[in-house]
Amino acid sequence: LAQGRLVGRVLARKNLAQLLFSTSKMVLISKKERKQILEHLFKEGVMCVKKDPRACRHNELEDIPNLHVMMVLRSLCSRAYVTEKFNWQWYYYFLTNEGIDYLREVLHLPAQVFPSTLTKQRPTRPALAGADSVGGPGGQGGWGKGKGKGYGKDE
Repeated sequence: LAQGRLVGRVLARKNLAQLLFSTSKMVLISKKERKQILEHLFKEGVMCVKKDPRACRHNELEDIPNLHVMMVLRSLCSRAYVTEKFNWQWYYYFLTNEGIDYLREVLHLPAQVFPSTLTKQRPTRPALAGADSVGGPGGQGGWGKGKGKGYGKDE
């Protein structure tokens, strides 16, 4: 009876060890794929990754498996080069200032190049163009104080 309990405990520990180590298999990522991920991260400044390691492709990088993107960004997060937010089964990674410096060094980029999240977007038209014609002809319409047709009037 005691021998049966011992065998049961050994099998339980063996199954537990298999369960723990089967979920964390080693992932080998080629230098080409890693460079593509890092270039995309630097260009955009942010990256979204669905929590689905079995997905064939990443939603932004079509030819790279989602698992590879997850692992590269997790590695960057552990070194504080990106910050991570998790919401509704999606990971959101934001590049930090240290991460920008690290990626410039790794990708051999000049100091004048910045991610798109840090570059100011220039408007395509002047900000004040057309401001005098708000509300259409005669100054009617828009979001005024209700001086429109039939509003607040007893007819």
